[in-house]
Amino acid sequence: MPENPTTPAAKRPTDAALGTGVGRVLLLVYGTFALSASARALVQISTHFSEAPLAYLLSALAGAVYIAATIGLAVGGTRGRLIALVGCTVELIGVLIVGTLSIADAVAFPDDTVWSRYGSGYGYVPLILPFIGLWWIWRHKPDPAQTPASG
Repeated sequence: MPENPTTPAAKRPTDAALGTGVGRVLLLVYGTFALSASARALVQISTHFSEAPLAYLLSALAGAVYIAATIGLAVGGTRGRLIALVGCTVELIGVLIVGTLSIADAVAFPDDTVWSRYGSGYGYVPLILPFIGLWWIWRHKPDPAQTPASG
């Protein structure tokens, strides 16, 4: 017999981003970046990897980070929040480091990554997105009073 969707076991955690309109928009943006960064990296690596291997591998890393953050935000709960937190943190560190290096040492980045020049090729969304993601995770943390005690 199929499980009743109103039973507690079938409910999505309240901290999953799918629960509100803003969360859905956040997931849409993360999902779009997951798809675009991964597809870009796949094309770059498979067609002209030798031209800019560092940039193309960083694009692949960005795609993996966006995929992880998207999944974590969508799933919610303790595990999902941890995945999203790590994903958004790695994303923030990555965009700051790659953004700075791509400006300071343009020779090392003969082709752009998603995070080059702080995501300027994507309207600086890669720079802003991890801040919004981290805010979302912090803002929608579970209420300790409603969390069952683990023993």
